[in-house]
Amino acid sequence: MLFKKSIAALSLTTALVLPMIGAIPAAHAETPPNMLVVAHRIDDLISLDPQEMFEFSGTDYANSVYQTLVDYDDRDFSKGFGPSIAESWDISEDGKTYTFKIADGMKFASGNPITAKDVEFSLRRAILLKKTPSFILTQFGFTEDNLGETLVAKDDSTFVLVTDKKYAPSFVLNCMTSAIASIVDSKVVQEHEVDGDLGNAWLKVNSAGSGAFNLTSWKPNESLTISSNPNFSGGEPAMKRVIIRHIPESATQRLLLEKGDVDIARNLTPEDVAGLADDKHLKVQQDLRGRVMYLSMNQGDETLSNPKVIEAIKYLIDYDGMADSFLKGQYIVHQAFLPLSYLGELKDKPFKLDIEKAKALLAEAGYEDGFEVEFIVRTEQDRLDIAQALQNNFAQAGIKVSIIQGTGKEILGKYRARDFQIYVGVWGPDYPDPQTNADTFASNPDNSLEAKLTGKLAWRNAWPATGFTERTEAAVQESDTAKRAQMYVDMQKDFQKEAPFAIMFQKTEQNGLGADVEGYSMGAAITGSYYGNVTK
Repeated sequence: MLFKKSIAALSLTTALVLPMIGAIPAAHAETPPNMLVVAHRIDDLISLDPQEMFEFSGTDYANSVYQTLVDYDDRDFSKGFGPSIAESWDISEDGKTYTFKIADGMKFASGNPITAKDVEFSLRRAILLKKTPSFILTQFGFTEDNLGETLVAKDDSTFVLVTDKKYAPSFVLNCMTSAIASIVDSKVVQEHEVDGDLGNAWLKVNSAGSGAFNLTSWKPNESLTISSNPNFSGGEPAMKRVIIRHIPESATQRLLLEKGDVDIARNLTPEDVAGLADDKHLKVQQDLRGRVMYLSMNQGDETLSNPKVIEAIKYLIDYDGMADSFLKGQYIVHQAFLPLSYLGELKDKPFKLDIEKAKALLAEAGYEDGFEVEFIVRTEQDRLDIAQALQNNFAQAGIKVSIIQGTGKEILGKYRARDFQIYVGVWGPDYPDPQTNADTFASNPDNSLEAKLTGKLAWRNAWPATGFTERTEAAVQESDTAKRAQMYVDMQKDFQKEAPFAIMFQKTEQNGLGADVEGYSMGAAITGSYYGNVTK
């Protein structure tokens, strides 16, 4: 059985497939039957090392190239947790020690057997590299100094993980499904270690996994090619090769899909989705995703740290107007940091466009005549459209906005360095538990520049999250599920009022597919896409 990511406790939206009917285009090519060609934006890819990557395209890649200790059935998310590299696990009475039994007979793409030693190496490596996503694991108390006691292979088939305190088991196991918890081939990686880098330089551009595919080639901002892994425990995939082409423009993606030059188009605008309706060779697959679109204000900026300015900006956003026009079918209005379908979801939408109220708040803050501000935004059509709509609304309150756009790598670099005023972008969960977004948006234990807690959006925005950090910590330790859910609801209500974040939308993704493409998973609300079950 093939397992990919989701969560038993969540009621996730089932992918909806909408067949397209109508006239047959004059000419329609076909890709080879054992090859999948995907048009997608992959300019955010910085590294292919699973213990370093922290971008949307990286999650897609890790899903297909690596496996984790535990996972979920990609074909039926409702089945909940299932075995992957670990065939079973036990939890101690005090809730701190997790003992995993490694399945027999599993191999890496290299042919090397997967053992508990590989698990130990991979998870310790994630801590030692100290890359951006390392907080997903260090939040359990793992440090460079205690790895010998907390992440240990007792023998080839037994791996023991010891947390610093008791957590909800689902929280711990959910984190073990994230990309940073991918298990790498320790022998291969160590053979390519240079100057104590744990193979990081090599693994940035190579693969050493046990997933359905191996890396064939990566040409940044051009293409990513993966090939089937005959040693994959779930059986060699039907697609011998998957080619992801970097095609940033929706119109170009649509044209390639209509011609039959690609099998899947992943970044179509609502207009281009509607434009597919006359081609019976095509269909649209739709799913509610976990990504939330938000605006955030750097609290290191004197103007943007004024509570009245923060509140005013939340009333300068035409949530419904954007969702009902150029975002129609691809985003729904959502104003809480937890996506719908997550434990503790909040459906309250306290803000709407109100120019006069925003003006009054700005006047109270001492900015009756407005001010100048700069947005940073990735060059991606939906984000640019949102930024331009915001620019127009802000102008009505006297705020003059300039928009700085760039590649995903460029914009993320500025964001992670706190080198911005207002950021417009998207955040997606790293694992299927409410802690993933609560810890990211509402926790910041050290707001100093030196802390470099780049995985936390509160830190990136220089927001100390006073009080929220403590509430986040309390919620993740609460074992009563109902009580824990209410803690997140209450926290989000206060976050809406106080935080320098304006959550605007939740993603509803629409992908165009060839009519013969089956088994494609978009990842529902909690993970990236997966190509391992695709047939044509």
